[in-house]
Amino acid sequence: MDQFIINHCAAILLAAGASTRLGRPKQLLQYNGKSLINGAIDAIEEAHLHPVITVLGANASSIAPEINGKNVLIITNPGWQEGIASSIRIGVTTLQEKYPPCDGALVMVCDQPFMTGNVLLELIRSQRQSGKPIAACSYDNITGTPVLFHQSIFPELILLKGDKGAGNILKKRYQDISTVPFPMGKFDIDTTDDYQALKKPPI
Repeated sequence: MDQFIINHCAAILLAAGASTRLGRPKQLLQYNGKSLINGAIDAIEEAHLHPVITVLGANASSIAPEINGKNVLIITNPGWQEGIASSIRIGVTTLQEKYPPCDGALVMVCDQPFMTGNVLLELIRSQRQSGKPIAACSYDNITGTPVLFHQSIFPELILLKGDKGAGNILKKRYQDISTVPFPMGKFDIDTTDDYQALKKPPI
């Protein structure tokens, strides 16, 4: 089991989508005084993950200035229209080329507004304690992002195609996953209604 312990974990933040259902870049939506993308980066920094590879695509020219000054490597995915798999591929490939000592990658998105550094730290702890090659969040009967992958899974991530993300890997390898409860992970932002619900004060 020890072969799957991650010693140096990077973060890959997927932020290349066009937010077509929302009609404007979700990465720049404001919540709790900061943009969603900066909120995600802050959570990564709270978990002391480095390097941070941020994958942009659609609207890169308007999103990149928002994260200038952050200690992140910004890469632009020219094939972002294919879907999320292309961003995972370019993120993992960049990690292997530029940061070969990293033996793990935490893959996350920027539209889960309730993400915190503590959730990410719990994923890291869960992976180390279990010795399994994957640690993922669980919410609403789903196993999903953020997900921590040991480098032994990188070849499978690089083979992903289309707009399905790593879901098929998680289904196929369900016995290789340790999970961390993240009930608020079910709340992501795809539409204006989602964003309005996020901004409503609790009753």
